[in-house]
Amino acid sequence: MNIRGSICALVTPFAAGGTLDLPAFERLLDHQLAGGTQALVVAGSTGEAHMLEHDEFDRLLAFAVEHVAGRVPVIAGTGEAGTAKTVALTRRAKALGADAALVVTPYYVRPTQEGLRRHFLEVAEHGGLPVLLYNVPSRTGCDLWPETVAKLREHPAIIGIKEACSDRERISALAELVRADFVYLSGDDGSAGEAMLAGAAGTISVVANLVPRAFRALCDAAMSGDHAATARRHAILDPLVQALNCAPNPIAVKAGLPLLGLGLALPRLPLVELNDGPDRARLHQALSSLASLATAAG
Repeated sequence: MNIRGSICALVTPFAAGGTLDLPAFERLLDHQLAGGTQALVVAGSTGEAHMLEHDEFDRLLAFAVEHVAGRVPVIAGTGEAGTAKTVALTRRAKALGADAALVVTPYYVRPTQEGLRRHFLEVAEHGGLPVLLYNVPSRTGCDLWPETVAKLREHPAIIGIKEACSDRERISALAELVRADFVYLSGDDGSAGEAMLAGAAGTISVVANLVPRAFRALCDAAMSGDHAATARRHAILDPLVQALNCAPNPIAVKAGLPLLGLGLALPRLPLVELNDGPDRARLHQALSSLASLATAAG
């Protein structure tokens, strides 16, 4: 399965009444495909997965699979705090047509490395989908160590890892684990270029929701090994990446949706909409600057 390059961790648009906004989701999918996004993550942490009801997960994923129609891989977020629940959700994602599962480390319960190893092996054995490990310690409270990843990659159904730790030591350690049947994907927009130049096969991105074409250009430059072009592309994107760090994800990225006609800015409680003020103004300015650059480039 060719999961690499510019991958978008999709937001989940909601209507004013709090229901799924599938027309806005359709526009977002088209925005991604037109911008060159190479794979899509549905119902991940950026998609507010843990605020979705079971039937909403089903409708959202089934809609994406049908609309994308095989043009790029559709990856379902299926990680839960418990192993049995994760296996069950992964099976459901398979039945709905997902191409792979993005499985975050169990949150809140803080398992040991042995617990993590056994958890992911159970999902790989019984979930029915190729598995991408997902490590984001700042959200989950546990860290999947590279040594454990090295053991897990031996399972044929475990095809890669999304790593959100951005320190150079972690980037180097994971780059050493890359092989033909196991990919390392960055999960951090700010260090995406550095990670891809070091050996990551792509990035699962938040900022790509708003600017898929610009993020694809960064990925193409880094994946080709062009350090100078990567630095230029990073400098263009960095003001927007930094603007999105003003609030917990996906609050800020959803605040950019209305400016692009891609839906409302509303997240679900306990997340709240980005307040009017300097943070929103900074986000709007960064988006406006990128639009001006795109226009100037033709």
